Parts: sequence; C-alpha cells; structure tokens
Amino acid sequence: MLKRKLCCTLAALLVVGSAGAADLVVIVSARAPVTALRADQVADIFLAESNRFPDGGEATPVDQQVGTVLRDEFYVKVARRSPALMRAYWTKMIFTGRGQPPREVPGNAGVKKLVAENPGMIGYIDRSELDPTVRAVLMVR
Repeated sequence: MLKRKLCCTLAALLVVGSAGAADLVVIVSARAPVTALRADQVADIFLAESNRFPDGGEATPVDQQVGTVLRDEFYVKVARRSPALMRAYWTKMIFTGRGQPPREVPGNAGVKKLVAENPGMIGYIDRSELDPTVRAVLMVR
C-alpha cells in the first residue's frame, strides 16, 4: 500500500513537472485580514482538517476543477497527494461523514472572482492572474 502511494505521488510529480508547471499562488480577498499562510495551514483548510484561518476567522476553500493541471499541481505541492490519493481521501471523508470536498469553480477567473467577493474564502490561481482584488498568502513552488 505504501509502495503504491509512493509510486502515485512520484508519477504525479513527474506529470506536473513535465507539464510546464505554473507559478501558483494561494489567494484570499484583498479585504481579508490574513496576510500569509504556511503550506501546512493551507493543506489543512483544503483537506477539511481545519475551517479557520490562524486568526480564528472562518476559512472556506475553493478548488479548481478536477483534472486541471493547476489543481493537480496544487495538491501535489501543498498537500503532498496525487490526484489518485485525493480521490481516495475524499471518498473516505465523505463515507465516514468527516468532510466534503471544497466547492469547484472553473478556471482562474472564476476562483479569483469568488474569493475577491468573499473575505472568508481561500483559493489558488496562476500567479499571472493576480490583481488588486486578491492577496497572495502563499507562493507555491
């Protein structure tokens, strides 16, 4: 089992690395009080392990659509999980009643618009899409 997970993670890293990985940023609304987050804090929010920002404010994650390069890159680099591991994770979380996956929004523009309008939301976009309506709280490398 561990060997399979390792293989899936390595395969995802190779795919993401070879697909011309984007400069990814985790964003919040420019009106949100949050100014910076660590990768583990972001992962906890997106994996339904936490629903709060470090300051105590409510945090609602917004995902890119399943199957997009940006989403796969985000989960591999931030949560250290391949797309296959993410599917298994959410299947287990839903089955046990411990959580639901984040809302999906199509594309960078959709994520940015929703996050910009809602100070309690957090998402991720390509760095080239940043504008004054959102604030980058984590640069993903």
